Amino acid sequence: MTTTLPESPQSPTPGSSKAPGTDNGPSTGRGLLLAVVLAVQFMAVLDVFIVNVAAPTIRIELDASGAALQLVVAGYTITYAVLLITGARLGGRFGHRRLMLGGLAVFTAASLACGLAQSGGELIAFRMVQGVGSALMIPQVLSLIQRHFAGQARVRALGAYSAVLAVGAAAGQVLGGVLVAADLFGTGWRLVFLVNVPVGLVLLALGRRELPRAEARGQGRGRPLDLPGLVLLGGAVSLCAVPLVLGQEEDWPLWSWLCLAASAVLFALFRGYEAALARRGGAPLIAPRVLALPGIGLAVFRVLAVMAVNAGYLFTLTLHVQTGLGYSALRAGLTFAPIAVVFGVVGLTWRRWPEGCQRAMIPGGFALAAAGSLGTGLALRDGAGAGFWLYVSFAAVGAGLALGFSPTLTRALAAVRPEDAADASGLLATVTQLGQLVGVAAFGTLFLNRVEASGPLGAYSSSDALLVCAYALAGAAVLGAVSGLVRRRR
Repeated sequence: MTTTLPESPQSPTPGSSKAPGTDNGPSTGRGLLLAVVLAVQFMAVLDVFIVNVAAPTIRIELDASGAALQLVVAGYTITYAVLLITGARLGGRFGHRRLMLGGLAVFTAASLACGLAQSGGELIAFRMVQGVGSALMIPQVLSLIQRHFAGQARVRALGAYSAVLAVGAAAGQVLGGVLVAADLFGTGWRLVFLVNVPVGLVLLALGRRELPRAEARGQGRGRPLDLPGLVLLGGAVSLCAVPLVLGQEEDWPLWSWLCLAASAVLFALFRGYEAALARRGGAPLIAPRVLALPGIGLAVFRVLAVMAVNAGYLFTLTLHVQTGLGYSALRAGLTFAPIAVVFGVVGLTWRRWPEGCQRAMIPGGFALAAAGSLGTGLALRDGAGAGFWLYVSFAAVGAGLALGFSPTLTRALAAVRPEDAADASGLLATVTQLGQLVGVAAFGTLFLNRVEASGPLGAYSSSDALLVCAYALAGAAVLGAVSGLVRRRR
């Protein structure tokens, strides 16, 4: 569930049978092009989730602290979130083909470096470089689909794109467990990163042949970069993320609170600078008029809530079943598969549901996710293992988060004017990544803090920590349900 989002259905030029910038028959013979860009998308989504199952093994082998472990998971998302909109802007200026291939090369090299890392610090640094590669290549996926597919071919391509998002989330959890358990040549957790290397090299070779060279013709014609805006946004995100991740381990020193306060100031400065730049006729990272669109503020909150609950739920549950219950990486990966599969199925089919269900779908989804989160904590309390009600809870969480996520994005983007579609899509995509970051940092910190307070790590202390997190996750989902009852201003 981590990636750029489809633009508004209104964004294609009305009445056009061709994607802009293509020659005759943009949908003809493009099967391999679609396969390449979707494989790139799949690999990036996979890498968000594949590390969850490997996290406990990484912690033991590299002697990583809880905070370092959170940064291994969240570091990828930090750079990805901050640079996502800039990656889209660079694609417009220098060509989507060039940026996708360049980002893929960076991602592949960083994956190799992650697999060879000898310390927690090295792994964190290389994960951030992976995030840079994703931020360069992923915004180009939808741009290439929009430019080279038209009519029903575009509809089918976007349907395949949605399926990749769903399958990538499920496959990441399962494949992570399979690779760690396989321990080929004694590589252990390192294989979850090294597997990207041969795949990346194949995609680079195919991409050089299949991605249209005509994309380079757009060089210099896109909107200019907003470097001051990027610095302000990057600083705000970093000053928010670092204390959330490190504060608990350092016993919340003064600097952590100062960083959080400075983050709020930088966010305010960022918004003021962007507004001033727009008034001068410049090209801000996020156009202020997009933030003022009806329903966008509510959609941002809902997306943030969904992704925070999703990331926090998966991260804390992974730590519990592997460190508390002693599950193998393979068993842990297979345990999580039903959550992501249900999320994917519901996310792809909700539009076919009866019309009477549509209005209550978003608040109902958040309420279902709250019940599922709480049910998970109760099913695993007192060191208990899996049971029937646990899998019912998994299904409730997967279905609930899908109902809170997919309709929110679709409705928000459908109401956006064509000229604002790219900025609105980029904003919601960035919030998606920030939500994951907040979820891992906030709920991961709560879990680790509770385990530390409960005594020696074991099934009981871990299940107690998970139950506390379950209450917190349910509370966050309830906030999403309440927000879903707020009607859009017209």
